[in-house]
Amino acid sequence: MNGAVEAANKNIKKIIEKMTVNYKDWHEMLPFALLAYRTSIRSATGATPYSLVYGMEAVLPIEVEIPSMRVLAESKLKEAEWAKQRYEQLNLIDERRLTTLCHDQCYQQRMARAFNKKVRPREFSPDDLVLRKVLHIAPDSRGKFAYKYDGPFIVKEVFDRGGQSFSMIWTGTRTLFRRIVVSLLWRIPKSLRLP
Repeated sequence: MNGAVEAANKNIKKIIEKMTVNYKDWHEMLPFALLAYRTSIRSATGATPYSLVYGMEAVLPIEVEIPSMRVLAESKLKEAEWAKQRYEQLNLIDERRLTTLCHDQCYQQRMARAFNKKVRPREFSPDDLVLRKVLHIAPDSRGKFAYKYDGPFIVKEVFDRGGQSFSMIWTGTRTLFRRIVVSLLWRIPKSLRLP
C-alpha cells in the first residue's frame, strides 16, 4: 500500500511542478492539483478516483459557470427524484468497483505480458562455466570496487521446482552451493574461456 501512496504523491508533485511559477507558491496550487488528480481517469482502473469513492463523477467548477447537460438535468429534478437517483447510483457503486477491479487485473496482465516479452529465459546444462552474482548484504569496505561476480564455477546438475530453475554448482574439488537460483548465475561465453 505504501508504494501506491508514493506513486500518487509523485504524480501530484509532477502536476504541481507544471503549475507553479516558483517553488514558494506550491501550496496555493495544491487544491487545483488535487482536483486534477482526482478527476482524471487512471489507465489502470479505467475510472477516476473520485467516482470510485462517491459513485458519480465530480462536478467541475467550469460546469457551474457554464452549465453542462448533466448540471442542467440535475437542476431540473425535484429533491425526491434527485435523492432516488442518487440512491440508485450508490447501489451501483459496488458493481462499478468490481468492473474497475476486473479492468485493473486486465491492465496488470497486459503490463506483465509486455515485461515478459523482454525477459530472456536462462537455461544451463551440466558442465557449463558460470559466475555467481554476489549479493552484498553487509556493507563492503571496498564500496563500488567490490566484486559483483564470484567464480568461475561448473554447473553439476540443473533441476526445476515450481517454475523456478536451480543449479548445483561445483568448484572442481567440492560442491560449493547445493542449490542456487538461476537468475543469480551468468554463463561465461565460450569465446571468453581459456583453452
